[in-house]
Amino acid sequence: MNKMTDNRRARALSSKPASVICAALGLLLSAVLQAQAPSLESPSVIREAARNYVQGLLKDSGTSTVSPGILDNRLRLAHCEVPLGAALPAGANMQARVTVRVSCAQPRWSIFVPLLVETRTAVLVLKHPVDRGALLGLDDVTLESRNLAGAGLAYLTAPADLNGRVVRRALPAGTTLTVDMFVAETIVHRGQEVTLLAGGGGIEVRAAGRATMDGAAGTRIQVLNLSSNRMVEGVVESAEVVRVGL
Repeated sequence: MNKMTDNRRARALSSKPASVICAALGLLLSAVLQAQAPSLESPSVIREAARNYVQGLLKDSGTSTVSPGILDNRLRLAHCEVPLGAALPAGANMQARVTVRVSCAQPRWSIFVPLLVETRTAVLVLKHPVDRGALLGLDDVTLESRNLAGAGLAYLTAPADLNGRVVRRALPAGTTLTVDMFVAETIVHRGQEVTLLAGGGGIEVRAAGRATMDGAAGTRIQVLNLSSNRMVEGVVESAEVVRVGL
């Protein structure tokens, strides 16, 4: 009986087309090779690691959008056995287009991921044209919500940001104001009489002086001490006071 059963199985196998048998063998071989192949890190996981890192650097992550670039489809990196690391390259700054280095410590590899950063925030916009040297106030600007390239750190976002700043060049109406459009306001002028103030160890000394150059708050200028007729250097504290060392 067993011999008859074996003969029937042999005839059944021999009756199957050769192509079907080859296909079955091919599928079996493919499954074996896949089981033996090393696990690869997903490009989507790498991109997400870069995105999360940049999002964490932004001042207000709720209004910022970080879009990782597409990685090469031919990328073949071994699956990382520890959490992925991410960092900006040395000397890099947060800009509209930024590159993040994503790395793995075990096994060791790294790759650079490009990202695009956009931020939606309220910024100061000019209501009307202004000339070079103008001092701006609340009546000159309005707050508008804009989509900005990068983190938006260079833009003025509150009327208080205008204090102590003078327009560097003529600007048209509708200009979105940024820090580089201004210079510090000159509050001490050449030839102006000021008070020289020196202090230390509980002692404060005052003397009359005459500025020999223009100065903005926090800048260093040279002043002629009118009592000693000597030139000294100090830091502008206000429109009337320059602080010097003892």
